[in-house]
Amino acid sequence: MRPGGHGRKAEAALADLAAWEVDSSPGIDRETLVNNAADAVWSLFVQRQICGLHNNRDVVLRYGIPNEVLARLGVVRR
Repeated sequence: MRPGGHGRKAEAALADLAAWEVDSSPGIDRETLVNNAADAVWSLFVQRQICGLHNNRDVVLRYGIPNEVLARLGVVRR
């Protein structure tokens, strides 16, 4: 992935989740959006770890990552 790609992917997934509304998003499963956001954020955190950045508090604040997404980081779904 190109530089900054993980951050952009996380931003897009979090924006999709934030834009979801019960009445105006028929056919879009919110659970899937939460899972997609968790996967994108997890990838961003792993990339930061590889670069030696071990504290993700600033990323959580900067991107406004909701607790429901943080709770699913690293979860393997079948």
